[in-house]
Amino acid sequence: MSPDSPLPIDVRAEMRSAAAWLADGGAAPNGRAVTSDLTIDEALLLHSIGWEPVELVFGVSVTSVPVGVWTWGRGEIGAASDAHNLAVHTAAERLGRECAKAGGHGVVGVQVSVEVNPHHVDVHLVGTAVRPVEGKKPGQTFVSDLSARDFVLLSNAGWSPLGLSFGASFIYAPRRDAATAIRQSSQNIELTNLTEALYSARESAMERMQASGLAMSAQGVVGVRITEGPMRFARHVIGFTAWGTAVRLVADNHVYLKPDMVLPLDDAVVQFEAQSLRGR
Repeated sequence: MSPDSPLPIDVRAEMRSAAAWLADGGAAPNGRAVTSDLTIDEALLLHSIGWEPVELVFGVSVTSVPVGVWTWGRGEIGAASDAHNLAVHTAAERLGRECAKAGGHGVVGVQVSVEVNPHHVDVHLVGTAVRPVEGKKPGQTFVSDLSARDFVLLSNAGWSPLGLSFGASFIYAPRRDAATAIRQSSQNIELTNLTEALYSARESAMERMQASGLAMSAQGVVGVRITEGPMRFARHVIGFTAWGTAVRLVADNHVYLKPDMVLPLDDAVVQFEAQSLRGR
């Protein structure tokens, strides 16, 4: 065996070591186990920039909506919009506090679940708390719905996530009068009441999301996701919600990353039927 060749693996010793680790409860070197919803490659990517997963953390908030606000009115339903924004803000704060309590310095891969009901808004946030391996806190604890992979790319480019930026707006769509409804029933005409309500809701929600980011001194919002359309329990109401991760440049200059081409060797073979080649 040459000096450069790797040493043979003692499978029996490795199995004994793994069994002993499981017998101890799977404790990490610092004496506590790690629970994470990250994939293996995401955990390895975090370690490549000096970070590690800490714990799976949660943030929940259920905020009430006053009775009767969805029924009749004009313009924006301010009580519903405020309830949504308050629920997301409270859940994000609780998620950050749970992250800090677990010893993390930020949360990545946050899964956002928002359910708007007639009398309350339910918000559930779940993510993995992470921290630098050296233990040096990089700054304020952040909450991000970016994947661990996107967090690594963002960090390598010199940027840092700050928190969840969000906004919502619920607008009454004016009801059509009888004459308009009859006229539109026999031909293709744009329902301008719904179109205008959607534009109004979108404008208000996007402005609130941007204001949420500016309140954190962000320079932009990335990974924005939106939901829009009529409410299932009040079809004359149009809702628009938007959320993403507020980011800020922490390096002296933005670092331009050069992408590498990767060709997987285990890619599945695409099968086709030979009959599809006939007729040429």
